Amino acid sequence: MKTSTPILSMLLAANWTTTQAFSVIPSRPAAKSTALYASSDRRSFFLQQSTKAASASAALLFTSSSPQPASAGIDPNALKSFAVEGDTTGASSRLRQIESANGPRPEDSKDIAFEVLPSGASFREYREGKGEATIQPGSKVAAEMTIRCRSFATADAPGGLTYFTTKGDTDFNELAWTIGSGELPPELEEGMIGMRKGAVRRIELPSTAVFAARKNGSLPLPSDKNKDGKRRFENLFKTDATLMFEVLVTRIK
Repeated sequence: MKTSTPILSMLLAANWTTTQAFSVIPSRPAAKSTALYASSDRRSFFLQQSTKAASASAALLFTSSSPQPASAGIDPNALKSFAVEGDTTGASSRLRQIESANGPRPEDSKDIAFEVLPSGASFREYREGKGEATIQPGSKVAAEMTIRCRSFATADAPGGLTYFTTKGDTDFNELAWTIGSGELPPELEEGMIGMRKGAVRRIELPSTAVFAARKNGSLPLPSDKNKDGKRRFENLFKTDATLMFEVLVTRIK
C-alpha cells in the first residue's frame, strides 16, 4: 500500500518540528554538571579559607607558646663563683673576679686634661680607685693594660689602634711586676705612681721613650696569635712611635 505524497510530507514536517523542539531544550546532565562544578568551586574556596585560618592560628599558637629560658629560681650570676672543673691554674676564677670588680664605668669616658711629668710622659686619671695602698717605687703591682699606637688613629679608634691588650695577649688578663725592676718602661711607671687599686689612667709615652724601651726590651709584646698587633708593632717604629697606655690597677702589695 502506497502513502500519498501530501500525507508523507505532513509526517516528515511533523518529525522535523519535534526534532528541532527537543534540540533547543538543555539536557539534564549538562545542567547537573554545571551545578556540580559550581558546588566544587564553593568547596575549594571554603577549604582555602579554612586552611589560611588554621595556618594563622598555628603561627599565633607557636609564637605565644615559644619556650622561655627558665632559671628555676637560680641566679645565673651566682654560678660564676663556683670552681670550674679542670681549672687547675685558677685562670677562669681569676678572670671572673677581675671582670666583676673592674668593669667599665661612666666616669671612664670623661675628658680630662693630661698632666705632664718631668720625664716627658703625661697622664690623666679617670678613676681614683679605693684603699689606702698606693703605687710607689718597689711596689708589687698587677694591672690590666691596653696599648695604642697614636700614629695609627682612626675614626673608630681616635686614640690609636691597639697592638697589645692583656685580655688578648696574656693568660690572666693582667701584667704583674715590681715597680723599678726594669720590666716595663720607667716613664710608664712614673705615670702610675700614686694609683690605688681600681684606679684607671691613660699614660702617654713620647716617641723617644718608646724607642728607648724597645731597645731595652721593656715593651710588652703581642702574642703570636695576634697577627694585627705584631704588624702594627713592627710598623710603629717607621713613624712617630708615641704610645698610649690604658692602665687599670688590679693589685698592689
